[in-house]
Amino acid sequence: MGDSSGSVSIDMEALSPRGQEHLVETTYGPVCVAVCGDPDKPALITYPDLALNYMFCFQGLLFCPEASSLLLHNFCIYHISPLGHELGAPVISVDAPLLSADDLADQIIEVLNYFGLGAVMCMGVTAGAYILTLFAMKYRQRVLGLILVSPLYQAPSWSEWLCNKVMSNLLYYYGMCGVVKELLLKRKFVVMLKFQNQILFKNAEELLLCERQSTNIWRFLEAINGRVDLSEGLRKLQCRTLIFIGESSCYHSEAVHMTTKLDRRYGALVEVQGSGSLVTEEQPQAMVIPMEYFLMGYGLYRPTQSISPRSPLSPTRISPELLSPENMGLKLKPIKTRLSL
Repeated sequence: MGDSSGSVSIDMEALSPRGQEHLVETTYGPVCVAVCGDPDKPALITYPDLALNYMFCFQGLLFCPEASSLLLHNFCIYHISPLGHELGAPVISVDAPLLSADDLADQIIEVLNYFGLGAVMCMGVTAGAYILTLFAMKYRQRVLGLILVSPLYQAPSWSEWLCNKVMSNLLYYYGMCGVVKELLLKRKFVVMLKFQNQILFKNAEELLLCERQSTNIWRFLEAINGRVDLSEGLRKLQCRTLIFIGESSCYHSEAVHMTTKLDRRYGALVEVQGSGSLVTEEQPQAMVIPMEYFLMGYGLYRPTQSISPRSPLSPTRISPELLSPENMGLKLKPIKTRLSL
């Protein structure tokens, strides 16, 4: 069995503010939850993408001053890690049963019950977005809204299924080898953007090599590769849904199609230029204004503060459609908005 441990050292405290971590015992095994903020505030739960932890998947967004003030002013954030994806996680025994995407969605309800949470806001990236969408379908009364980044909603195509199977076998027998690392990075970043985000890309490489147990990633990959199509359930989804997708993401067409499956009254799409799949890290500033209008529908606002003249959030740099309360306020419509940075 391969092991992903390496000799590269990373100062994780410098990467992202860490929350208070709790190990929650569930029917499907223990799950690590990091809590950031005031527990008396409404809850926002996050779920990262495959092979990433919350510190890397959401650090760029939370390091963005405008986004941080918006989210932490209104929410207590509960970062849920997939099984064995937290820092220092032990290797899950090979005898432990493999979990399905349904099992992972059911695990979330146990986490909410553990903390005594009612209805929550949800934010997920790609594989994590699929799990949270499935959770919203199964437990409608417990979800206020969805913020999805480069989401999946269809069953894997034959090409994706085959690629995942290759990665799965390599992970199981050889660990986090170079081929698997490259395949994972290509899913999250665009090759041409790699050189524009060298520090970000390097951190991702080192995290994949050092901080993840390869067999634990293999388990999550198996669950996602066995996912089912959610098209039928999307029509019945009643919660507001805000979807972000990078224009160069390999999941671009799927995100656009997902918006057409949602009830037009509740879904909105924001396309971000200069980004791949990991918008939370590559272009977190582009998420602020859409999220601000989205949260206005719940009576939530960002504290009044001045915006830096250098900020890409300057109104003159944003498409007028993005600033329209009619499109992004109380009555959300499925729109396609480009934001030039």
